[in-house]
Amino acid sequence: MTERSGPTKDAYELVLDAIDVGTYLPGDRLVESELADRFGVSRTPVREALQRLETQSVLVRDGRSMVVASLDHDQLGELYVVRAELEGLAARLAAQHAAPEEIKILQELVDQDRALVDDPLRLSRANRRFHRQIHLASHNRYLIQQLEMVHRTMALLATTSLAAEGRGEDALAEHDVIVSAIANRDGDAADAALRAHISKAYETRLKQDAGDLQS
Repeated sequence: MTERSGPTKDAYELVLDAIDVGTYLPGDRLVESELADRFGVSRTPVREALQRLETQSVLVRDGRSMVVASLDHDQLGELYVVRAELEGLAARLAAQHAAPEEIKILQELVDQDRALVDDPLRLSRANRRFHRQIHLASHNRYLIQQLEMVHRTMALLATTSLAAEGRGEDALAEHDVIVSAIANRDGDAADAALRAHISKAYETRLKQDAGDLQS
């Protein structure tokens, strides 16, 4: 079935979005002709998109095929270290520069997301939206670009830490603390709260991976 997302998205964005929402998971093989048919575009822009994603390490080559990359234990740790640093800085800058309207949106997102606590997949998407709003509220275009790269790599994780029992409620409580610090214009507290939030997510993911190894 052909999927069309409107004229504003090119083949690169369409493939990346499909990976991001889990249509294609780590280890899945991407076939140029199938992608062209799915997205209703010609094969040339799809080929160019796959080559671009390969240079960004989102895809890896397996013979003549392109496969969605996966992260090993060390890469996961490296990713979370960088994410904590950049996200913490974004929260600090948001506390300094966010408009009152942006802070109101953050508060509304936390309230709305409580309805999703029993739906890890939807909560995961809402979580990305929440973090993206903090990135935008930092009002630093270079930081936003770097965080987009980090979150692009996060799409290579086949599962969400929000699927762990109780993690959804805890994550939303942590979001509350982050937003309160931003609203109070306390950059130190916002930075610390977001770093702690990322640390708990990483700890949860490590526990998930350890459980998978034992099962």
